[in-house]
Amino acid sequence: MTDFANRLIAWQKVHGRHDLPWQNTTDPYAIWVSEIMLQQTQVSAVIGYYAKFMARFPTIAALANATQDEVLQHWSGLGYYSRARNLHNAAQTIVDEHSGMFPQDFDTIQTLSGIGRSTAAAIASFAFHQVQTILDGNVKRVLTRHFAIAGWPSTPKIEKALWQLAEKLLPQSDMVAYTQGLMDLGATICTRSKPKCTTCPLNESCLARQQNLTTILPTPKPKKSIPEKNTTMLILRQGNEIMLIKRPSSGIWGGLWSFPEYDENTLTSNDYATIALNQFGISATADSALPTFSHAFTHFKLHIKPQPLTITKQTLQAREAGFIWLNIEDAIGAAIPTPIRNILLYLHKHPS
Repeated sequence: MTDFANRLIAWQKVHGRHDLPWQNTTDPYAIWVSEIMLQQTQVSAVIGYYAKFMARFPTIAALANATQDEVLQHWSGLGYYSRARNLHNAAQTIVDEHSGMFPQDFDTIQTLSGIGRSTAAAIASFAFHQVQTILDGNVKRVLTRHFAIAGWPSTPKIEKALWQLAEKLLPQSDMVAYTQGLMDLGATICTRSKPKCTTCPLNESCLARQQNLTTILPTPKPKKSIPEKNTTMLILRQGNEIMLIKRPSSGIWGGLWSFPEYDENTLTSNDYATIALNQFGISATADSALPTFSHAFTHFKLHIKPQPLTITKQTLQAREAGFIWLNIEDAIGAAIPTPIRNILLYLHKHPS
């Protein structure tokens, strides 16, 4: 066992996290769901979603047999919705190809939708005590600081070097404590800003600390200007009911329910009623626009102009063409993106 691993394991057993909802189990399903939810999402945000998700889908079979709408509804608000779709697809694969049993073979685990090398390693380590290394964002930060590795960690060259280094550091026992220790250290001690170096179990050998590089490493991603996009969403409303349409399975908010969306730059106020009539068979009059709602994605910022329309008459087409009509209260709890929920909450608070 490396000294790095030895100190990390000893620290985790005493000072690490031991009471998270997905810990103290070897159930690969429970571990898998938690690892997918924790991708690009903080623990504090995941805990509530995890409890509700597992209560509704307690087994792989329950998840596989659910509809995508049900899965997305229980994921709604957590973001990065492709994770939910991949989780659902992988559950169906496990039922169809592995008799409902989560596979133990490390290479096979990586063939499941949405599971990469690091996630597969976490599952294999926690569920099956296999000697596999993880390399998520927290671990990259720990390694680049401890070994003073310059360069943005997600470049192919640096990432390859980090994988090789991570493999050399692996112990041959206590894999659960070691893997959890890496996660805990990055999340609670070797944090992105203001790391707690004085309480770190690896501080004596940390090159970044010795060379005063903790504020410089890891090397940040080269900055690019974040583009901003503007869009108009039509809120077709009749009394307390609003119309939602399902977004395509690919792209942002894939498979979720939303308002009809149009490029703001191509519309004028005279177009709204025409769109409602031609596309949805609805006669409507445009009301005053609501305040703009903004939402930041990883790669761009979206500004939404919600445009309410009061329906004066609708044909049967609008009820049969794949749209749904829900009262605002029910729509708030549907499988919808966070910005759409915020718009609905605004409508709920301002009914007139």
